[in-house]
Amino acid sequence: MSVQLTSEEAIQLEDNYGAHNYHPLPVVLNKGEGVFVWDCEGKKYYDFLSAYSAVNQGHCHPKIVKALTDQAQVLTLTSRAFYNDSLGPYEKYITEYFGFDKVLPMNTGAEAVETAIKLCRKWAYEKKNIKENEAKIIVCENNFHGRTTTIISFSNDEDARKNFGPYTPGFIKIPYNDIDALAEALKEENVAGFMVEPIQGEAGVYVPNDGYLAKTAKLCKEAGVLFIADEVQTGVARTGDLLAVHHEGVTPDILILGKAVSGGVYPVSAVFANNDIMNVIKPGQHGSTFGGNPLAAKVAVAALEVVQEENLAENAKTLGNLFRKEMNRIIDSSELVNSVRGRGLLNAILINDSEDSSTAWDICIKLRDNGLLAKPTHGNIIRFAPPLVMTEAQLMDCVTIIEKTLTEFKK
Repeated sequence: MSVQLTSEEAIQLEDNYGAHNYHPLPVVLNKGEGVFVWDCEGKKYYDFLSAYSAVNQGHCHPKIVKALTDQAQVLTLTSRAFYNDSLGPYEKYITEYFGFDKVLPMNTGAEAVETAIKLCRKWAYEKKNIKENEAKIIVCENNFHGRTTTIISFSNDEDARKNFGPYTPGFIKIPYNDIDALAEALKEENVAGFMVEPIQGEAGVYVPNDGYLAKTAKLCKEAGVLFIADEVQTGVARTGDLLAVHHEGVTPDILILGKAVSGGVYPVSAVFANNDIMNVIKPGQHGSTFGGNPLAAKVAVAALEVVQEENLAENAKTLGNLFRKEMNRIIDSSELVNSVRGRGLLNAILINDSEDSSTAWDICIKLRDNGLLAKPTHGNIIRFAPPLVMTEAQLMDCVTIIEKTLTEFKK
């Protein structure tokens, strides 16, 4: 019979036996339902992070959990050595859902980014006739695409990069939200693709200027370069549309998704492209033992059905507008917060202090004490991203908690 751990005991076990590669907020969760989570002692919190936008459909959504448990009792894994009866229907469903010819199924967001990089390079050599090993991909400064060796090679986050070299070549870094910089970089020889986050989440929910995505996609098309959208965090209704690129009517050449594709129930990611790009991948050239497994396929279909059935994109749009309006009201009478920015229910507030201060962290500790969980990013920025199933009444309750915390906070 298992013994219920206290929060202190659970933290100590992780500290003793786990690698110290994360610095969590000191709260230990053991239950979740909808927009709420509970700790080991039974205290209830609003989840205002949604596992970095993986739990858009809310914690333990009954439809998604049922898909998981039903399939888990029948067949979980075959590898891709054999066909299974769940993958084909899933691939048909998800490609029609997002409007592409084909999908390459993987597990994690970082795997999907690596897949997109390989796909772009192979297309460049076989379709664009770039000389092998000379293809370049343009990326943006302050990006966050994952933490594999290749991905950190084009990161400028020293915590992620330092002492993990030698680094992978083949990337050109330019400033984010800078059309002129992209135009200049596209003049270089052997450019195969431009990979970009429609909103830079980890960088502090940095929303580019209106028209930026449409202009970048147009420049890429004119240059014969693939436009690659990393929507692992911004996709699946988070920003108030199914995809963040849809706000500007853009269809990327390669689309990268993860996180909320499964509603946070199971690791599922996907890379989309049309036939002229995806067909360069042949048997044995890329894959994953777990990618496209029956369990993942059933869970993802259920999770994506929930997004449509419960109108989560529209809810994110409506509540996001309300949230920013309320935050601006609070900011008008606060010296602690400089601004709020975001789109849909992906938002952040900028704390009036330096990046190396502990103020944002301390505010998050006070928010926890008051029943709301959020986490700082880049030192002085607090990201707010609740599950998209949140109601207006619940959102206003959260606004009250945030206002109370900011009003009472003392540095």
